Amino acid sequence: MGSAKKSTSAARKARIEEMRRAEQARARRNRILVITASVLAVAGLTAGTVALVQSQSDDSTAADGKGKGHFVTGSDGVRTWKGTLGRTHVVKTVTYPMEPPVGGDHNQVWMNCNGDVYTKALDNMNAVHSLEHGAVWVTYTSKAKKADVYALAAKVKKTPYTLMSPDDKQKDPIMLSAWGHQRTVTGASDPNVDKFFAKFVQGEQTPEPGAACTGGLGQ
Repeated sequence: MGSAKKSTSAARKARIEEMRRAEQARARRNRILVITASVLAVAGLTAGTVALVQSQSDDSTAADGKGKGHFVTGSDGVRTWKGTLGRTHVVKTVTYPMEPPVGGDHNQVWMNCNGDVYTKALDNMNAVHSLEHGAVWVTYTSKAKKADVYALAAKVKKTPYTLMSPDDKQKDPIMLSAWGHQRTVTGASDPNVDKFFAKFVQGEQTPEPGAACTGGLGQ
């Protein structure tokens, strides 16, 4: 029994380390691509492009039309969204049917999620893009115990493809979200924290497995 647990733990550590190395390599490639794209964008900027951006920005708010559905709670306590979640990159503000959101149309720029801990509330549209890349998002309210917040932050900081931020609009003190999935936990020592991380960090639900969690937006 003990050796099986050690083997599982070692395999998970190896997987996380492999993801970290891959993420670093992607970050280097992304920096080159961003520089190249910037040069091309400046060279090719036209009045038509400006007009297009302005027309997209006219509709400043909208509900995620593809986000209709509902949560179904499994025997493990994980709520799974039953319904279609949009994946379109938009410039307008999206109103999501759940808080925190677990998917839907979102901003084209993701929040950095390479173990990033934010002290201020995030724009949901950027965080949803991180979920699309396979990140787990830890959120908490002012009712969460400080000891739990510190312990969860420490866990996030050492886990690639995770991020953490406050969210006083959510219903429970501590919640975990992944693309299409969400659950409430009682605290940092709740065993369901590790179970959720193990299943959903770059899990099967990920729409864009292996996509970067760096090179996005930092707070």
